[in-house]
Amino acid sequence: MRKTQRHSAYIWQRKDWPDFSWDAEALLEPMSRLSRLHGLLNGRMSMLGFNEKCRSLLSAMTQELISSSEIEGVLLNPNSVRSSIARRLGIENDGLLVEDHYVEGLVDVMLDVVRNCREPLTDERLFGWHAALFPLGRSGMHRITVADWRKGEDPMQVVSGAFGHEKVHYEAPASADVPAEMSRLISWCNKADLSPYIMAAVAHLWFVTVHPFDDGNGRISRTLADMLLARLDVDSARYYSMSAEINRNKKAYYEILERTQKGDLDITEWLLWFFDCLENAIKRASYIIERTLEKSAYWDRFREVDINERQRKVINRLWNGFEGKLTSSKWAKMCSCSQDTALRDINDLIAKGMLRNSQEHGRSANYLLPE
Repeated sequence: MRKTQRHSAYIWQRKDWPDFSWDAEALLEPMSRLSRLHGLLNGRMSMLGFNEKCRSLLSAMTQELISSSEIEGVLLNPNSVRSSIARRLGIENDGLLVEDHYVEGLVDVMLDVVRNCREPLTDERLFGWHAALFPLGRSGMHRITVADWRKGEDPMQVVSGAFGHEKVHYEAPASADVPAEMSRLISWCNKADLSPYIMAAVAHLWFVTVHPFDDGNGRISRTLADMLLARLDVDSARYYSMSAEINRNKKAYYEILERTQKGDLDITEWLLWFFDCLENAIKRASYIIERTLEKSAYWDRFREVDINERQRKVINRLWNGFEGKLTSSKWAKMCSCSQDTALRDINDLIAKGMLRNSQEHGRSANYLLPE
């Protein structure tokens, strides 16, 4: 499909491509919220101790790598991802040590994005990211072009549905046009003087619209957005995961991309969706860090109180996101002890002020952390 078609089905076929536009006034409030939330997140991070900060960074980076792959149906081993990132960052990791050369390559890309976020974007840098995604030169059973722009005369299409009943959601520019298209995008990424929030959203959309590689375009578009967002942080450390939030809203993500690529070059709707997703990611990270600070204050408050290992184990479970209500029977099961022992442990913690009764009675009796 060429740009010379009379009727434009996609934004890249329009005469004014790629002159994106947006309603600047509509973006003022969401961008103001993002800046405020981002500042609060960094403020909370500064209150964490070194170990807690390292664990938060490790958790966010692990989540980002796993989620970005999962969006495309690629499932990574969480222990392998976590141990690889921890080793590269020099963080002590309490998880399993699982070596995976494929994951090591993905971690290399993530660290390049974060640590070198202000370095110029080049085609060779993008090729390096792509090679890390497909070290064997294959996507599944199919051999693909790796570390170079896609080749061939066949149109690059995004399709769904069973064989013979496929639905074409999108068709990208011809392979012959990709080098020029990417040269323009790379130049913009290096020279544009816009808010990193806007640059991340525009670059993400622009990259997936060109679809320059045989495979991996979604993951690399999110990697590119991450690189631009990392410029917001003084130490280029990322404590939230945009891909994890996109993964929670995957259906809406694909719908807004398809709708935008079939619209005009006013991409206000896409920018607002991207900002909303980013806002939720930062809020989620802030909540987790707030809980970390509260947990640290809790243990500092009761540091002189003598408790047993069963009690310490369950309290940590409560702080780390215990699902449902804590009952004496759940305590007994978690600690492999009798119901009587569980009740003694619970009543001892209540007497010491480390736990409180919810005031529900009978079978509904359950226990909470102090307010």
